[in-house]
Amino acid sequence: MKTKQTPKKINVITMGCSKNLVDSEHLMAQLKANKIQVVHEQDDEDCDAVIINTCGFIADAKEESIDMILSAVEAKKAGHLDKVFVMGCLSERYKKELPEEITEVDGYFGATDADLIKITQSLGAEYKHELVGEREITTPPHYAYLKISEGCDRTCSFCAIPKIRGNHKSVSMNILVAEAKSLAAKGVKELIMIAQDLVLYGIDIYKKQALPDLLRELVKIEGIEWIRLHYTYPNNFPPEVLQLMKDEPKIAHYVDIPLQHINNRILKSMKRNHDSATTRSLIAKMRQMVPGVAIRTTFIVGYPGETEEEFEELHDFIVASRFDRLGVFTYSPEENTSAFALKDDVPEQVKQSRKETIMQLQQDISLEINQGKLGKEFKVIIDRIEEEYYVGRTEFDSPEVDNEVLIDFESFDLEVGKFYQVKITHVDSFDLMGIVT
Repeated sequence: MKTKQTPKKINVITMGCSKNLVDSEHLMAQLKANKIQVVHEQDDEDCDAVIINTCGFIADAKEESIDMILSAVEAKKAGHLDKVFVMGCLSERYKKELPEEITEVDGYFGATDADLIKITQSLGAEYKHELVGEREITTPPHYAYLKISEGCDRTCSFCAIPKIRGNHKSVSMNILVAEAKSLAAKGVKELIMIAQDLVLYGIDIYKKQALPDLLRELVKIEGIEWIRLHYTYPNNFPPEVLQLMKDEPKIAHYVDIPLQHINNRILKSMKRNHDSATTRSLIAKMRQMVPGVAIRTTFIVGYPGETEEEFEELHDFIVASRFDRLGVFTYSPEENTSAFALKDDVPEQVKQSRKETIMQLQQDISLEINQGKLGKEFKVIIDRIEEEYYVGRTEFDSPEVDNEVLIDFESFDLEVGKFYQVKITHVDSFDLMGIVT
């Protein structure tokens, strides 16, 4: 039963990664089922409560989440909000400290399924278990994220996620297939599969790597045209997935596989359980089995003790590997990780310089790769209209983080969420321009 304290309209704000976004969408579906008005990240003066789904991964993300909480608290003090609630990774990680330091928040909740139930009930709503898997989509309606597992069993020295989210826990295949069918019925054409580690899917409940089995079920769903893999781990990457990617047109030729470094000493200190040789072999195998596959990766520079020679080894590896997409983080020490005990001895200006060097290198590589697309045709999905352009993507690009295809708005009559064949006529480092054929 709803209580008198139930807010009339709630604004849900999501910080951090797409996994958090899925949690927000599940919560919003529960609130909506309880006849509570709910919006996502809208500057709406009619909202009398805000729920901030926080990120607690690295220093910058934590700072952004805290700033958002403080901003909401100030709005509450000014009378613009009645209630402020905080959930997610930051409040899970600092469940003791946050309530002591920011006392004006009306409720703190963590990042577990149990917390979703608790926050729903604290709002005077009934958590409806029959709605598990139902979501209020906040992305453009033609694509959605599908979170197939929670937590992580890896023990990477720099990462606090296992401490925050717990051990790896797969979602059952039946629930995922039902969720994907529900998304397809709402008009979703692209599923972006996410987890802290996709390759371990099923190891806990099916006693084997079941990602290939899940993919075989998802490709059967009518209406889904692209399935994209995010956040795969290099160690024990299942070759069967590559074979499916090669054979099944719905599985995008795209892999997001954070490698973090290539130097053996650093990889060992990072507790990554893969070395330089196996990393290089895996990249070669991916390109051999799936010609033209787009590989997105991330690296960390400035890890404790990283020498100039070790950085140069990473630089040379990137030159040789020519990754399609690449991100770089500077190392930040995180409490309750094993690397926190190491001396953070690479000066900040050196970290930044190394990051800028890699990003400039990648910009040059990206331009060269894009120049090879001139005159070629690609299947493109239109994500949005922005100023004078339709903005879309190929199967080799994920939303918000990768290249985009720009098509002149005045020259064509296109629909957002639909696919078109596009010939590339102009490129720069991170964008393509084209015409519909």
